[in-house]
Amino acid sequence: MQKVDFDQVQESLYFEELPNGLSVYVLPKKGFFKTYATFTTKYGSIDNGFQVPGKEKHQVPDGIAHFLEHKMFEQSSGEDVFQEFSRQGASANAFTSFTRTAYLFSCTGQVEQNLTTLLDFVQSPYFTEQNVEKEKGIIGQEIRMYDDNPDWRVYFGLFEAMYQQHPVRIDIAGTTESIAEITRDLLYTCYETFYHPGNMVLFVVGPVDPAQIINLVRENQAGKSFPVQTEIKRFFPDEPEQAGDKLKEIEVSVGISKCMFGFKETKNRVHVTGDELLKQEMATQIVLDALLGSSSELYQSLYDDGLIDDSFGVSYTLDRGFGLSMMGGDTEDPDRLLERIKQELPRLIERGLDPDTFERIRKKKIGANLRYLNSPEWIANQFTGYRFNDADLFNLVPVLESLSLDDVNRRMREHMRWERFAVSIVRPAKD
Repeated sequence: MQKVDFDQVQESLYFEELPNGLSVYVLPKKGFFKTYATFTTKYGSIDNGFQVPGKEKHQVPDGIAHFLEHKMFEQSSGEDVFQEFSRQGASANAFTSFTRTAYLFSCTGQVEQNLTTLLDFVQSPYFTEQNVEKEKGIIGQEIRMYDDNPDWRVYFGLFEAMYQQHPVRIDIAGTTESIAEITRDLLYTCYETFYHPGNMVLFVVGPVDPAQIINLVRENQAGKSFPVQTEIKRFFPDEPEQAGDKLKEIEVSVGISKCMFGFKETKNRVHVTGDELLKQEMATQIVLDALLGSSSELYQSLYDDGLIDDSFGVSYTLDRGFGLSMMGGDTEDPDRLLERIKQELPRLIERGLDPDTFERIRKKKIGANLRYLNSPEWIANQFTGYRFNDADLFNLVPVLESLSLDDVNRRMREHMRWERFAVSIVRPAKD
């Protein structure tokens, strides 16, 4: 067991890689009551084309990673895993993103029992043709529900407008047509490829003894057998540099229009890892806050003119092979809002951030990240996402402190190029 001290944020992280390849991380939090654990695989909705050496290449249906997540909770014994966690005083859940699938629980007691339950059910798949067919109806209803959700539609509309080939433009749940192609054998193929311990991370944070937790996991894994892990080759189509449709526009039964817009990341900046990824992410977040954050002049002007409201926000996403900035919210007049954005942003980008604005937002980001370290849920979910990109959550504050005004202005002009600008609009359906 290794120990890494992060003196700047007063945290100590314990780590061990088990013989089967599983990476185990424990972050003890003295004085806390809640323990939070995530068991995560580096496998998400974009991983539809893959090959393991010595085996055939696979191109599986869209939505299969999310489908697999649903099916993992069904056990051969008929036992409901959620009820088992509940009896042990824990709240359990799971999620699938573009790049990972996570199973998790939180509790204030019986940590070892809950951790054993987590490890055992994720490592005991049970798929039958019957339960797979049944799940198609359940997930089909979920897909149709999201089709009627305007916030979801405007969000994914921006990915569709920006990306032409990359599977990030496809809904995480897939479509009713794509999930109809999923079979029991395909689920086992994906499980055996991506749910190997060598492709997974276990993270535990809370008032726990690291040696005790790691010893429990070590013994649990020693009682199970896994084939030798081989490299997973993932296949992605070549994605053009520029945005695709530029504009994705639909009508939905909604009372007010929703508009999201942003810039697609450059091809040479979507594969960064480690501290370089942290630096790029933090610099871009500072840019977005300075230009259109709630304390910016442009935000206040748009708000005073009734073009945006409190729903307006900004964010930046950078992950395995894709990245984009996103800005937007509800608006009475999306066309006029976009006209103002295209008038004002070029001037602000050319002028650049001034030293006072930069320093104010940088300090705000440092303070926010230090506060987040008091949230076990935030730590666990963020840590694994960064870990899969060879980056370390606990380096965020040092990276923020190292950023300069030149770094941020250079990042702004590199990222905010109009040939990579795209828009998604959801308008109220006409009678």
